[in-house]
Amino acid sequence: MSKTIYAVYNDEEQLFTAIPSLKSSGLKVTNLQSPFPVHGIDDLLGIPHTRMGVVSFLLGCTGFSLGVLMIWYMMIHDWPINIGGKPNGALYLNLPAFIPVLFECTVLGAAHGMFIVFLLRSKILPGVTAPIPYLRVTDDKFVVHVQVKDESKIAEAKNIIRSSGASEVI
Repeated sequence: MSKTIYAVYNDEEQLFTAIPSLKSSGLKVTNLQSPFPVHGIDDLLGIPHTRMGVVSFLLGCTGFSLGVLMIWYMMIHDWPINIGGKPNGALYLNLPAFIPVLFECTVLGAAHGMFIVFLLRSKILPGVTAPIPYLRVTDDKFVVHVQVKDESKIAEAKNIIRSSGASEVI
């Protein structure tokens, strides 16, 4: 059974030397909590690039498709009224008039979908409290999550973490 040890650092510059030394000593660094974004830390942690752009495109396509379906149903199928001389028998004849509506449906689908995907992916749904192992991580401290697989090596892991420049080990 594995256990997570939290290493607290005072400065973000320490992270760029501590994380490679922790990895080279055989410890697994799984996460990092910081009060602000640290550029370049994703490569050190081995976090893969996000696929949120693809998800956003697919959600926009879904919003566009639902907008086309809505326009077809309202203007052609359900209530075909000749408004302003526009032909009401085929969707492709009316489509240029509905470009602003379709654009807004695309933006609406992408924006609301991305918000829901962000909440689900981050696990910060309403009513869920985020686990904060060290309260000053929101002020000025950096917390590195180190996973130790063997519980008999916890003391050794804590010594390695302290030697890497951590101010506290939790």
